[in-house]
Amino acid sequence: MQFLVNFWWVIVIAFIVFSGLVSVTQGNIAVITMFGKYQRILRPGLNFKIPIIENVYRTISIQNRSVELEFQAVTIDQANVYFKSMLLYSVMNADEETIKKVAFKFISDKDLMQALVRTVEGSIRAFVATKKQAEILLLRREIVEFVKEQIDHSLEDWGYHLQDLQINDITFDQAVMESMSKVVASNNLKAAAENEGQALLITKTKAAEAEGNAIKISAEAEKEAARLRGQGVALFREEVARGMSQAAEQMKQANLDTNVILFSMWTEAIKNFAEVGKGNVIFLDGSPEGMEKNMQQIIAMMKMKNNNLTNS
Repeated sequence: MQFLVNFWWVIVIAFIVFSGLVSVTQGNIAVITMFGKYQRILRPGLNFKIPIIENVYRTISIQNRSVELEFQAVTIDQANVYFKSMLLYSVMNADEETIKKVAFKFISDKDLMQALVRTVEGSIRAFVATKKQAEILLLRREIVEFVKEQIDHSLEDWGYHLQDLQINDITFDQAVMESMSKVVASNNLKAAAENEGQALLITKTKAAEAEGNAIKISAEAEKEAARLRGQGVALFREEVARGMSQAAEQMKQANLDTNVILFSMWTEAIKNFAEVGKGNVIFLDGSPEGMEKNMQQIIAMMKMKNNNLTNS
């Protein structure tokens, strides 16, 4: 009989001891109360509490939490703006005072979530109410900074910290969206027309410059060609005159008539007319009187040239 009594006592004591063991998972902190009053916190791992007297009031997660928000705001020019955002928050730290705030500020996580969401929505609505519809799409970062500045103090009192607020989507009423699309399309058409005009102007300018350069190069080339042709004709005439002078001098020394040279020049000229005339009709006086007249004219020209050379 005594054995049974001792056995039951051992079972009771073992039950009491094991009921005092508390296992806290990683990323969580357990809050212990004694007779309804805060007593202490238990860190992750195996812990011991006083059986029956101490109780685990709540287990607080110190991991990051996120929630998606969808709400509406109205701008200063009475345009409806629809937001879709993601809120990332967490317990500020694992200090005992912070854990006490988190454990006892709200009855449940549901109440905390409701207060947090409404606070964020109210801050964004207050910011949007001071801006025009056309400005909102460009103010994502300013909205986030404004919200953090407004609610950080409240969250600190609750033991939480707002890590990030991402505004994923901003939309307007269908009529506003259509009007914005038309404005964007008209601006794009205007920009395209301006770009096309600039391109056409550049193309015409470059073409005019190229044409001007081509004309200039052609004129320079023609000028150089004319100069070279003139030099060639002058050299040719100079050589002809020198050759004729030498031939005349030799014929004088041989007591021959110098008119033979003129006659030879005349016949060579007729020969060239026939070779390079390209089918053109050239009328020449082939009578003895005509030939004599031409010879006299050539002799007069030669005398004039010799007089000029002598005077120079």
